[in-house]
Amino acid sequence: MGYLDIRSPTSLRLSMAASGEPFDQTLIPSAPSPFVIFKKNTHDSHPSIDHLILLVFGAVLEVVCVSLPGYIIARLGHFDADKQKFLANLNVMLFTPCLIFTKLASQLNSDKLVELGVIPIIFVIQTLVSYAVSRIVAKCFRFNNRASNFVTAMGVFGNSNSLPISLVISLSQTLKGLHWDKIPGDNDDEVAARGILYLMIFQQLGQLVRWSWGYHVLLATKDKYPEYQNEAIEEGRHNGEIYRDEEAEGLLITGLDDDNNEAGDEDEGTIIAALSGPPSQSDDSEVYEPAGRTPVAGTSRASPNDSEDDEHDGSPHKTSIRANVASSNGLDGIMSFPRIGNTGDEPEIPSGIKGLRVRASLSLKRSQACISTRLAQIYDALPQPLQATLLFFQVVGKKVHSFVWEFMNPPLWAMLLAVLVASVPDLQRLFFEEDSFVKTSVTSAISSSAGVAVPLILVVLGANLARNTQKRDAADAEEKEIGTRLLVASLICRMLLPTLIMAPILALFAKYVPISILDDPIFVIVCFLLTGAPSALQLAQICQINNVYEVVMGKILFQSYVIWILPSTLVLVMCALEVVEWAK
Repeated sequence: MGYLDIRSPTSLRLSMAASGEPFDQTLIPSAPSPFVIFKKNTHDSHPSIDHLILLVFGAVLEVVCVSLPGYIIARLGHFDADKQKFLANLNVMLFTPCLIFTKLASQLNSDKLVELGVIPIIFVIQTLVSYAVSRIVAKCFRFNNRASNFVTAMGVFGNSNSLPISLVISLSQTLKGLHWDKIPGDNDDEVAARGILYLMIFQQLGQLVRWSWGYHVLLATKDKYPEYQNEAIEEGRHNGEIYRDEEAEGLLITGLDDDNNEAGDEDEGTIIAALSGPPSQSDDSEVYEPAGRTPVAGTSRASPNDSEDDEHDGSPHKTSIRANVASSNGLDGIMSFPRIGNTGDEPEIPSGIKGLRVRASLSLKRSQACISTRLAQIYDALPQPLQATLLFFQVVGKKVHSFVWEFMNPPLWAMLLAVLVASVPDLQRLFFEEDSFVKTSVTSAISSSAGVAVPLILVVLGANLARNTQKRDAADAEEKEIGTRLLVASLICRMLLPTLIMAPILALFAKYVPISILDDPIFVIVCFLLTGAPSALQLAQICQINNVYEVVMGKILFQSYVIWILPSTLVLVMCALEVVEWAK
């Protein structure tokens, strides 16, 4: 038989029997098995469910294993808040910028930069969805305004730094279906680099909203709410009466202990000086400096509690000094140019090589004074309308300059530098071309420092969890009464409801919006991870600063980062991979 007989098996058997040919069972066409049909319809872009569970569990377990030493060391008392803060700020100032530069500058190009404009749109949609969900849940739990704002902050501000970065790097090395078919020769390192880029943009947008709206409104201090103002007044009055009683008692005891008239005169003078008012300058040793707050990797300079603010803005006295210096040396008006004058306090110029530095400094000061005097003369000769115009532009420039320097931080500077290098092909080849001098020296040194960033982030994360999950006795009556409901509502608003609402929206974006970045599997995974990520660690820092439900905040961190992180990550990754498959 040279052809396939399509007759039924029964007629074929009878026909062969009539012709005397032996019956061959292999000639009978068999019906397709339903299992074969099901197998053909399965997705080939990602592994099976059981294997996917194992891969995601391995990625989460890697994060846990790196964070666990920090947690244990902090629980043993060897990793206190000051050390955590130092390492977190060191990571922000040095290692994280190196990571951003090496990952972004080597992978970006001008075409990719244009497509990143969809990220702010998705960020705004996620924020609005989380805000609406949090408000509805707070209404259902019948919280007051302060508790509702706390739940809103927990729902709106998710972790976009430490945990997602670690998960993205781990998943890029374990899942093999994340390569983008539009990039020839895509590999795991490029997948991780793109994931970090997406996360950094989401992170900076979240930083801006978190330290403005979150710090001043959602997690504001108790005295900002009208229902707590009477309580704050009574508490302040009670504390003031105790302080005055203790002060009067101390003065009376001091007067009784003195036996000679000279000592009595001194005490009388001290009392008169105390009654006349506070001294003009207080001793630095008597100024109360609060203990270090919870360190958070990626803290922006716009935050009121970052490294530079803690070192230089620790007290109102220092703040006023900085303001005075800035107003005297800054842009207070072009009319305040310094004139040349003989101050008579010029230092002695040493002889020999040691005097070169002093001579150079004096020459520079004289040159600056000459230029300032000349500019002042030109300004004085201008008509009044032109002077007012120049002064207006000067004030605007000063405000823009202050805003830029307050908003920018080392990770952002590293991102801008990476964008600059990636936008100029010659610069990109100079830094990343194989066997080039800059690649083997500068770029290799930066890459070595970048390898420290993620492990250090996770170690500090473990120490943060140890510090924020310790038992505290500072909970007030209100927090003890509604603490459990706040915990449940916060977890629902952060890790459950936003994912249920954002998953269809992200799927529609990936399917129908004609932007190529939405076809990148790692971008879809990043968006899903951010919809259900735990609450940001910086919220614990803000709660400590403003004394807002600190005990509940510690419980939220423990529940979200220790108990619910594995099932949440597994569901989010599975949903993201299904959306990627469906969008194709």
